[in-house]
Amino acid sequence: MKITLAAVGKIKEKFYADAIAEYSKRLSRYCKLEILQVADEKTPDNASETVERQIKEKEGERLLASIKEGAYVVALAIEGEMLDSVKLSEKINALGVGGTSQIVFVIGGSLGLSEAVLKRADYKLSFSPMTFPHQLMRVILLEQIYRSYRIIYGEPYHK
Repeated sequence: MKITLAAVGKIKEKFYADAIAEYSKRLSRYCKLEILQVADEKTPDNASETVERQIKEKEGERLLASIKEGAYVVALAIEGEMLDSVKLSEKINALGVGGTSQIVFVIGGSLGLSEAVLKRADYKLSFSPMTFPHQLMRVILLEQIYRSYRIIYGEPYHK
C-alpha cells in the first residue's frame, strides 16, 4: 500500500525533520511512503475571517491538486473521529484488504483545512480536541501509522 502524507508548509526545525526521517525509514518495511509539502500562505496579523478563509482555500487548492483520483483521503481535523491505536490499525488494514491502494493523510496549515478539502475527505480523523503545531503533527501521525503496521503484523509495540 502507498501511504501519502500531504501537508501545508515546510519543516523548518531539524529535530522534526530528523524524527520524520526516522519514521519514514521504519515505515519503508511496511509500505511505500510519500511525503508531499505544499506552500503555505502568509497570514497577516489580525487577519479577518474572510482573509483567513481565502488563505485556507488557496492552501486547500494546492493540497487537492496533489491528491490522485481514487485515493482514500483522511483529513486530520479536530471535529473528526478519535481512534485508539488498535482501531487506527484496523482501519488501515481493512482499507488495504478492501483493495485501497493509496491512503492520503492530509494536514492543514496553521489555520486548518478548507471546506473543499474536508468535503473531498473520505474520513476525518482527530487525534485530540487540542490543537497541535502542524509540524509536530506530522511526527505524531507517522509514529501512529508505524505503530499501526506493527499491530497489523503482530509485532511488539509499546502500550
